[in-house]
Amino acid sequence: MTTADVIVLGAGMVGVSAAVHLRKRGRDVVLVDRRGPGEETSFGNTGVVEREGFVPVAFPRDLKALAQYALNRSPAANYHLTHLPRVASWLLALRANTDDAGIERYAAANDLLCRHAVAEHRALAAEAGYDAERYFRRNGWLRVYRSDAGFAEAAVLHRLADRYGAAYKVLTRPELSDLEPHLLDVVKHAVLWPETDTVSWPGGVVKAYAALFERNGGRFAIGDARSLTRGGRGWEVATEGGAVSAPDVVVALGPWSLDLLKPLGLDVPLAPKRGYHMHFSAKGNATLNRPVVDVDMGCVLTPMEAGIRLTTGIEFAARDAPPTPRQIEQLKPIARTLFPLAEARDPAPWVGS
Repeated sequence: MTTADVIVLGAGMVGVSAAVHLRKRGRDVVLVDRRGPGEETSFGNTGVVEREGFVPVAFPRDLKALAQYALNRSPAANYHLTHLPRVASWLLALRANTDDAGIERYAAANDLLCRHAVAEHRALAAEAGYDAERYFRRNGWLRVYRSDAGFAEAAVLHRLADRYGAAYKVLTRPELSDLEPHLLDVVKHAVLWPETDTVSWPGGVVKAYAALFERNGGRFAIGDARSLTRGGRGWEVATEGGAVSAPDVVVALGPWSLDLLKPLGLDVPLAPKRGYHMHFSAKGNATLNRPVVDVDMGCVLTPMEAGIRLTTGIEFAARDAPPTPRQIEQLKPIARTLFPLAEARDPAPWVGS
């Protein structure tokens, strides 16, 4: 039996960061995951350390938009009809909590994270060294709008950014062309958020942080978090190297958390969401220097080590259901009207929860 002060379950960005900071505070920490660090949700995201995360994913109020979602015609969201009964109460709670007052509450709470996120990542990356810092870009990201109406809806975000001190710049067309000369003319409005950092391989950053954790005396073990039980010292989890016990546990399993928490009688209001990505080459000499959010279409293009990553919006489906990459198929021709994408580099879309 291996003993520790804390077991951290889940080696994504949240779990690894928690493990690093617990180790800094002198705690004896074992980090446990069924795979290597950064191999699940943290592998497939857009690689953004966001300063301006003031507006949550909100339940649509506009009837036209709601109809598009209901008919499953919007590339920004997709759902499996058979899954809706399982998340209906969660969606109703989302609707109740993303009215104007809910967005205000969310912004006030999330500002406490967002105003520190970039600085904290920079500090961790500096400690982790070249293996992390080489992936970081410090040139912000862009939100672009294809319509006047879409840009008008961003007034809420801009008002909250003004309140909480997040910098942004509404760009003229020449200014946008100077930053991203190969974006196409479909863009009517563009806003640069210069304080946001981005990375070219999110999974690689997590792996670098995990290596820092181990250099600082932390331990990593392959194991199934669902084996967690109450033990003599508080908690025990089975790993390939034998059982590990500790008085405290951090659960950082993202959409797998409920597999562990529900049997323990802990009712947490979580619902899984899924997303897809694919990597593409650029046509000719076209370049993309930073992530670009196509706000009206609900997708992001971001330059990654593996190519230009196209990420989709949300899919509401059972976490482990077979992939239904409908959104990414919808978005391929749409994305090509924004930026000159060439052939796909991946044989199939990645899907993650």
